[in-house]
Amino acid sequence: MEPTPSPTPVEVFVHTGPAEWWEVLAALGPLAVLLGAVIAGVVGWRTLQQKAVADNRSEWWKRAQWALDAVHSGDKQRGAVGLKVLKVLGESELAGTGELAVLEAATERPLGQAARLARQGAQAAPSGPEQFDDDDRALHIAAAQLREVTDRRLGKATPDWITALGQEEPAGHTG
Repeated sequence: MEPTPSPTPVEVFVHTGPAEWWEVLAALGPLAVLLGAVIAGVVGWRTLQQKAVADNRSEWWKRAQWALDAVHSGDKQRGAVGLKVLKVLGESELAGTGELAVLEAATERPLGQAARLARQGAQAAPSGPEQFDDDDRALHIAAAQLREVTDRRLGKATPDWITALGQEEPAGHTG
């Protein structure tokens, strides 16, 4: 069957004037949906990123708490291990200024003891540090190494005696 032209003429009206506001708004609808989806995606991504950082910081603090408990356990060997763990945690990007200040505080007791023993040893004999037992010395060295990390990260100068102590090798160390 062949198509036949319409028996009545069809009028075509072409509107050449400006579009009405609702026509413009309707034309922008898909763009608005796309923009909304992009914004929602960015917000969701940032939320996941912040949650990951918060989870990492929480784990960082759990490790720091264990290490601080080890430092203050009274067991010198466990304390030295705790200070070494704190040194590793101090190098982490998760350790901010406040966290580094806490780690620095963990060095006060062992470094204070090292300074007192060195003064007593210097008064008793010139060999001084050799009178410490190996566990004391390992604890003092680990504290000095942690203090070097916190001072560097906090932009502080480390006293020379702490730097020298941190460079010593603990007894029985096979490096």
